[in-house]
Amino acid sequence: MGKFMKPGKVVMVLAGRYAGRKAVIVKNIDDGTADRPYSHALVAGIDRYPRKVTTTMGKKKIAKRSKIKAFVKVFNYNHLMPTRSVSQLGMDNVSVSADVSHLTYRYRSDK
Repeated sequence: MGKFMKPGKVVMVLAGRYAGRKAVIVKNIDDGTADRPYSHALVAGIDRYPRKVTTTMGKKKIAKRSKIKAFVKVFNYNHLMPTRSVSQLGMDNVSVSADVSHLTYRYRSDK
């Protein structure tokens, strides 16, 4: 069976805080590493989706409801469900540093 968890693949998060959220694989590690001895992937996704907006709402309320919040996290393959969709965003030239595991750097990258 071929490897299908590749960068650009759209996945659904199945477990944890972001369960039910859509995400895109940025980098995949099939063989594991020393600190994570299992296959895992770095994903970026949408934590808070924009809400419904109507014409009767004011500008402040529309601005508040239109905000999107993103997340960047490393997930075990068991906690991801791949979809048939593949993102065409050109993920080949994205530089991924080792600082993603550090919380302060991850917080900055979310914004």
